[in-house]
Amino acid sequence: MDKALLNNVSCFTRRTAVAVAVAIICLPGLGSAQTAPAEVNPGDEIVVLGTPGGAGVRKQEASFAITTLNADAIDQAAPNSTADLLKVVPGVWSESSGGESGANVFVRGFPTSGDADFLTIQLNGSPIFPPPTLSFLENSTLFRIDETILRVEALRGGPNPVYSNGQPGLTVNFVERTGGPDFEGLIKLTGTTFGERRVDARVSGPIDDKTFYSIGGFYRASDGIRDAQFTAEDGVQISGNIVRDLDRGTFKLYGRYTRDQNQWLLPIPIIQNPDGSLDEFPGFDAGTGTLVGNATRFGVLEIGPGEFLRADLSDGRGPDIGIIGSELDYEIGFGVTLRNRFSFTTGQANTRGLVPNGPPTSAAAYLASFGPGAAGAFTLTSSGAALTDLTTPVIQAGWWYVDKDIQSFTNETSFERELFANNTATLGFYYADTSVTDLWYLGNNQLLVAEPNARRLDLSLTDGRQVTRDGFAGAPFFANNASYDGRSLAFYFSDVWQPIPQLRLDGGVRVENFNVDGTVENVSSVDLDANPNTLFNNGASVLNGTFRSIEFDRTAVSWTIGGNYAFTDSLGVFGRVNNGHRFPQFDNLRDGVTNLQDVRQYEGGVKVSTDQYGLFGTFFYARFEGLPFQRFVGGQNINDIGDSRSYGIELEGFAKLFGGLALDVSGTWLEGNFQNLFTAAGDQAGNRILRQPRWQVRTTPSFTHQLPWGEAKLFSTISYIGDRFADVENQQVLPSYVKVDAGFSMDLGEHLEFFVTGDNLTDKLAITEGNPRIIGGQGTGAILARPILGRSVKFSLAYKF
Repeated sequence: MDKALLNNVSCFTRRTAVAVAVAIICLPGLGSAQTAPAEVNPGDEIVVLGTPGGAGVRKQEASFAITTLNADAIDQAAPNSTADLLKVVPGVWSESSGGESGANVFVRGFPTSGDADFLTIQLNGSPIFPPPTLSFLENSTLFRIDETILRVEALRGGPNPVYSNGQPGLTVNFVERTGGPDFEGLIKLTGTTFGERRVDARVSGPIDDKTFYSIGGFYRASDGIRDAQFTAEDGVQISGNIVRDLDRGTFKLYGRYTRDQNQWLLPIPIIQNPDGSLDEFPGFDAGTGTLVGNATRFGVLEIGPGEFLRADLSDGRGPDIGIIGSELDYEIGFGVTLRNRFSFTTGQANTRGLVPNGPPTSAAAYLASFGPGAAGAFTLTSSGAALTDLTTPVIQAGWWYVDKDIQSFTNETSFERELFANNTATLGFYYADTSVTDLWYLGNNQLLVAEPNARRLDLSLTDGRQVTRDGFAGAPFFANNASYDGRSLAFYFSDVWQPIPQLRLDGGVRVENFNVDGTVENVSSVDLDANPNTLFNNGASVLNGTFRSIEFDRTAVSWTIGGNYAFTDSLGVFGRVNNGHRFPQFDNLRDGVTNLQDVRQYEGGVKVSTDQYGLFGTFFYARFEGLPFQRFVGGQNINDIGDSRSYGIELEGFAKLFGGLALDVSGTWLEGNFQNLFTAAGDQAGNRILRQPRWQVRTTPSFTHQLPWGEAKLFSTISYIGDRFADVENQQVLPSYVKVDAGFSMDLGEHLEFFVTGDNLTDKLAITEGNPRIIGGQGTGAILARPILGRSVKFSLAYKF
């Protein structure tokens, strides 16, 4: 597609969106503002995901699998992060053990080595950042949940390959609270057993009888549940919106600023026994320990001959971004409804992390790695004191530095009209422009004592070789300076037909063009001081001032057909087939991977929903072709490409029993295997999809009782997670485990609410990641793995007015 045309479309779309935002605020209007809906039968909820332009459909009548959560359900889930909330969605496996930023999210057996290739986060119906995943950046990293969120919708597969950014996997839409005719608000104070301090607040109300506002946000700080000895978790967020009711529609303008830096939680040493069971590494608490500490917080990285870079781990990993956007629903006449959603995101999403580079070994074994008869002296970097006990465990960990500047603009416009009785057609277009600038220095290994809040070590060999510089045993192994600009332009057509009251059919087709221009600076391998005896800066990856260009331009078609049959208002069945795709993203193109990834999905299910009980069950089958698997192994950037097949069953249900007792249940059974996948270890066809469990089951019993001063609720969630493999080769086993959480809430009169939740109450040692920087198994004894977070309790007191 002509790039000049796309640039013209970009300019026109941006100017039009701003003009619409300004003009419509001034349109005449009538009516009242949106307010939070009263509690209803879950099947009666109106969901907008998966519908043309976000038109909305009753959940019971939707021909796709969607999970919805209101604000109370979010509170009860007590998520540690945005990604952690997704644990309640059937068909989804979310690894949030990496902290608030940098999760791994997997969907329905779609094969991916990590991050969240098949997750799109939306705010008010617009993607917050169109590429689902780039290196060191997946969508959940950019989003924080607070008291301004009214509800959440999570759609797996379904018709979404046709709408918005064409995500074939999981799309999660966070819908903000809006103001109403009454002034109201909340102040909420939260503390934890690991020292987090957090304040949330929101207020809303009328500006006039047709215009309403809502504003809120949070501030928080802590050293983290994995205590870094300094403030490693520090964030602030403010969100606001204005809604205006119009004669024939509504308009909403919203904005959000988020700055939230978090510790990037990475694998730590643990013990793997011959029977596969796990134990803590001596002196290292698996639930709260971290290598990060005051001794490693500051780093001076040697990035070129005579060139150094100062860095601070307290900068962590997380967003510093602003988002503005709008929603317009307007009947323009002649039976046509116009819907427009636009969003603009700009800022940074940087990463600073301490990345282990292999399991612990003894100081003696490390010394022996420099050759037969090697001898030398270890000293503590901070004090110069000698380390004479060569049985002391030591470990190498890299000081990784990533700067990532991001900017994106999206706009989706649709026109809906009833063609004839009970038949509605929609014509829409979607445009996105995304820019990213990267500056990376990966590697920078340090020699550390293998202990919590590790100390740096220096090593000098008696033959004159110097192994370290202020504890640094290496320079960057991968330097990257790159900039990219990608543009998507898509047109879609969909039709919904209800030939009889019980039957609802829908179909859609999307044609999308994606093109990229980029530049990447070339690198050279350099001995930074031209001295082979200073081992710490030999073979460094150095940006050399020459550049290569990246260009990509391709068009693809996605489609979907589905239907829902209602036997009664409370019982229905549905079926669907779709074909979607994923274009190669910036990092793939940098590595020379240009293939289009193709996804075909079949799904069908049954939905039963009444006021007292409900059951949503879905069978799915997914065929996937052409996914690249990227890994850094031994300082090398390795890419493999493979296919997969997966099928399974998703269940979620609830029952209101008797006397205040209730039960919520969700579960997933997944069978997923690789096809046509070859790695350095050979043919991996038939191996299980990495990192995704075959079984997940969650049960949440609860008891609610009315007290003289308000309602009290006691609840617990028991989760069973089946075994997984951490690697494509199926050599690193992640054992199954059971996790127990619980909570209690109580109203204290009309305005106060007390809330307490406990996470991992049994302090279970379980792991969600092995060592992703090797090929093959880790054996027994000391290994690297990333455990789930240890036991913690959160207390909140909210005042509502």
